[in-house]
Amino acid sequence: MPSDKKFYLTTPIYYVNARPHIGHAYSTIVADVIARRHRLLGDDTWFLTGTDEHGQKIERSAAAAGIPPQQFADQVSKTFSDLWVRMGITNDDFIRTTEARHKQGVQKLFADLQANDAIYTDTYTGQYCVSDEAYVEVGPGEPCPDCGNITETISESNYYFKLSAYGDRIAARIESNELLIQPDSRRNEILSFVRGGLKDLSISRTSFKWGIPVPGDDSHVIYVWLDALANYMTAVGYGSDKPEDIAKFERYWPANLHLVGKEIIRFHCVYWPAFLMALRPADSTLTEAEWNDKWVPKSIVANGWLLFEESKMSKSRGNVVRTETILDAFGSLKPELLKAEQDLFATDVLRYFLLREIPFGQDGSFSFDAFVQRYNSDLANGYGNLVNRTLTQIQNTFETIPQPPDSEALFFKSFETGLLDGTTRVTLGSDRLREEMVGAIFDSFKWFEDYSAASQILRLVGQVDGYLTMHAPWKLKGSPEEDLKRGEVLYTAAESIRIITALLYPILPHATAQVWSQLGFKNPIEAAAKNGELKDLKWGGLKPGTKLGPLAPIFPRAPKELIQAMIATEENNAQAAAAAKTQTSLIDEASPTAEENHPSHHPAAGPRTAISSDNAATHVAGSAALTTERPGTPSHTEAPASAPFANAAAASEIPDTPQIAIDDFVKIDLRVAKIIVAERIPKADKLLRLEVDLGYEKRQILSGIAEWYTPEDLIGRNIVVIANLAPRKMRGLESHGMLLAASHGENGKPVLATFGEEIALGSRLR
Repeated sequence: MPSDKKFYLTTPIYYVNARPHIGHAYSTIVADVIARRHRLLGDDTWFLTGTDEHGQKIERSAAAAGIPPQQFADQVSKTFSDLWVRMGITNDDFIRTTEARHKQGVQKLFADLQANDAIYTDTYTGQYCVSDEAYVEVGPGEPCPDCGNITETISESNYYFKLSAYGDRIAARIESNELLIQPDSRRNEILSFVRGGLKDLSISRTSFKWGIPVPGDDSHVIYVWLDALANYMTAVGYGSDKPEDIAKFERYWPANLHLVGKEIIRFHCVYWPAFLMALRPADSTLTEAEWNDKWVPKSIVANGWLLFEESKMSKSRGNVVRTETILDAFGSLKPELLKAEQDLFATDVLRYFLLREIPFGQDGSFSFDAFVQRYNSDLANGYGNLVNRTLTQIQNTFETIPQPPDSEALFFKSFETGLLDGTTRVTLGSDRLREEMVGAIFDSFKWFEDYSAASQILRLVGQVDGYLTMHAPWKLKGSPEEDLKRGEVLYTAAESIRIITALLYPILPHATAQVWSQLGFKNPIEAAAKNGELKDLKWGGLKPGTKLGPLAPIFPRAPKELIQAMIATEENNAQAAAAAKTQTSLIDEASPTAEENHPSHHPAAGPRTAISSDNAATHVAGSAALTTERPGTPSHTEAPASAPFANAAAASEIPDTPQIAIDDFVKIDLRVAKIIVAERIPKADKLLRLEVDLGYEKRQILSGIAEWYTPEDLIGRNIVVIANLAPRKMRGLESHGMLLAASHGENGKPVLATFGEEIALGSRLR
């Protein structure tokens, strides 16, 4: 039975301007793993996902398709909900922002804010970028600083929210960790943004009709971010007058965890708390602190970008990876299963790869080669092989689970080994297992810690494999003493597999169910999780004499041909999409919407998100991943990440480089940074390790300038950094960014771009 403790978590609601891909699957999978983990702990868990369906982009997309916006939204939303069913995602609800329950709740939210004097009307005349659907601070006829298109002078009356009144209150809640923001880099970014001063926010539109009308004023529709954010409340009953909905809202609100993409962090960490704080009536019996405890979410965690072979996913590039491609390809490895079971098997493979390869909160890379390699090494040759070799030997020799070692002391001596960091000595056995190993792995299910549960568990697989190799039970046969020893070794391995399987269950729910059955448990692993049997893992849960279930390989090896099959499928998908695409001058279905990435602000508002826009980017759970290659140059893997001068011609020569459009240039996010640490890297004559302060965060950059600059020359300099270059590793260290420099003289000496006057750190070069 669920405990009195509740846990409410949400994914971003996905915008219906394009079909889902593995980026959307990533956030949803992470949420599903966390939900399964909390359920097995006994928490009353509610897991929400859904789709965001309003805004001008959807209105235009529907017009281009020749169908009504609702029909367009219905079709795309269904691709998300159907995919989650196919993947076995255990969401408790799927909210759509076109539903009546949501519309009712959003209009109540707007009306309550209005009643609390948190909203006012104003008229503004200024420059408007039609492409980005945003007001910008430039002169008449000047180009948009983000996309380069010429702006228009527009006069519009809007409703505005008094965001400026909530800066100190939001900052205080973040600093006290009452609103926990992770990773720390995102927390620092938000605090820097808030401390810079908040400006009032436009929360209505009159330029289109596809949205929720402002109550009492149908000439305005509610700003899509006020609309979208409210889904977290409307899905659990906010705005309803039904007793069961009221009780549900009181039970689950506020949310314990919002999972979001890193470029929408400001909407969730600034606008959303401010809206909720502003709902407190003047005559409330609750103090401000008590109200915030009851209404403001507890934690917000931002995932990074998912790159495809070091470049962003983009339909215009033809490198979007559809989850269905992976499900079909890996499902074919299990022809004996029904199609639904094949999908669940393949989903497990994808779940494991994404959670094993990408530390949550950081950018991650996906390639079909790496995907197949990780599957073969960790699942086919690792966990799957351990299960197969252990249980097959038990079946062939004993038929049932053999007796465990009689002597605990001898057992400890035979199974003492290093774990986790290679130096900590732990013992796998008895109750010490829970304290020393299981506890550490369970803690890492937070996902935004410094280590990954998946990698920790696979280290344990390696330890048990090593134990079997060391004791070689297949050689122990003949005498009664050897048979007894063989049984003790195999019991130890099998009981370790039980522990490993229980730990892996939230990550690999389908595969662990098969292993659980092979271990001889009559109660399915899903029921065991529900009943709390996977919560308090203690040594000895596998009873001697238990008859094994039918044995079969869990993870067959994937042939190299599977890589080419998936690549070919995606190439065919890209060609089909290109052939079907029409009226591209009107709408790019793969674009992040202006409503999402470029919120329209009051003209006095602060800068928009620090992440640069890209009209060809595909959202990855609300994220747009940027390419790590520069136009017209080889891949960055051919030269150090911080050496743009590596192949530069002399300054006096006419550069023979291809022209680029303004749309390409604005993708590069150039920022002012200060060098605060500079030091040489041992055994690397050309590289320096730098730490730079961007104002909103600090980063490490490796730069090949040691021949021309000493560390002492660099500390304190204000320089220019390419801030949106994907991280890469050199000499075992991560480099996140690139210094901007000119190539001077015959030897191509780099001269760093710098400033002769004071300028705020983090300022963007335009």
